[in-house]
Amino acid sequence: MKDSYYEAMRIRGYSRQEFQKMCAVRTAAIGLEASFIPRVARALETKPRLPVIYLNLQECTCCAESFIKTAHPLLADMLFNMISLDYMEPLQAAAGYQAEAAKKETMQDYKDRYLVVVEGSIPLKDDGIYCTIGGVAAKDILLEAAKDSIAVIAFGSCATNTCVQGANPNPTGAVPVNQVVTDKPVINVPGCPPIAEVIAGVIVYYLTFDKLPELTESGRPKAFYNHRIHQNCNRRGFFDRGMFVRNFDDEGAKQGWCLFQVGCKGPSTYNACAITQWNNGVSYPIKSGHPCIGCSEPGYFDRPMYSRESNTSGRVMPFDPEWISKTLVRLSAAAARVIGRGRPDSDKK
Repeated sequence: MKDSYYEAMRIRGYSRQEFQKMCAVRTAAIGLEASFIPRVARALETKPRLPVIYLNLQECTCCAESFIKTAHPLLADMLFNMISLDYMEPLQAAAGYQAEAAKKETMQDYKDRYLVVVEGSIPLKDDGIYCTIGGVAAKDILLEAAKDSIAVIAFGSCATNTCVQGANPNPTGAVPVNQVVTDKPVINVPGCPPIAEVIAGVIVYYLTFDKLPELTESGRPKAFYNHRIHQNCNRRGFFDRGMFVRNFDDEGAKQGWCLFQVGCKGPSTYNACAITQWNNGVSYPIKSGHPCIGCSEPGYFDRPMYSRESNTSGRVMPFDPEWISKTLVRLSAAAARVIGRGRPDSDKK
């Protein structure tokens, strides 16, 4: 039996106070109130670290890059204290037959007690020859690993919406994980790359409540994907006032105005980038001056990245923001004229 989370931390010299702090951070990250901190702590004290099999299929490994650069928790804490990463090709010391033996051992010894994380899409055309490991097609590798798992986390846009591999004309016949795995829960964690902290959040939630976290209609964890980037964007005020960047070297760009007119997809993209941010909470694309490309949404790779969308979707705003800004300006001018006409002559002087 693997050590519990707390035992693993204690062995490595962490104090009780540091453990409690980690529990508080993880509780907040998965969207729970502070009153749940003791329950999270109890679960991490008593339950063993969850074995994880991480599969790298048809992908570019940017998701793995995000995973190893997680800041909350740090990678070392995640690997040694939070999960038991039993198989991941880019990180494991074993190779070849030894690596495959380690994966099979986990599937056998922890039947119905391990998670599968999948990075990459699954090619189905020509019997899946476009992505094979040890002569076995990606589809068969995934189905074998998922068979006795608790659930499958589709990690990254390649795994959730096929990303560049599935872009027109999709020569490999790439499909997302949930079109291959149909008899196990599939948790979608889109993004190119995705937010690494989601994996830890899913695991902590499962250990605390013995069930998977609440998901959105598209199968994403609500704690991270229930709001549009637009709702928490640091440039939202400029959008509401109709102050838009028209090109990347104009005065608006220098002043940090809204990037909607140069292709920002924030109003139609569900992700936690504006809240969690990247590089240890330093920034995210919009904050650093680049439009959101909507990488967590289906079909994003087939949409022009630097062209304004024809509309912002009725779910975001039923009217054209450009029309709203012009209307507000006209209304403000009209109101000023009315107020000016209503003042006494002494006030006008």
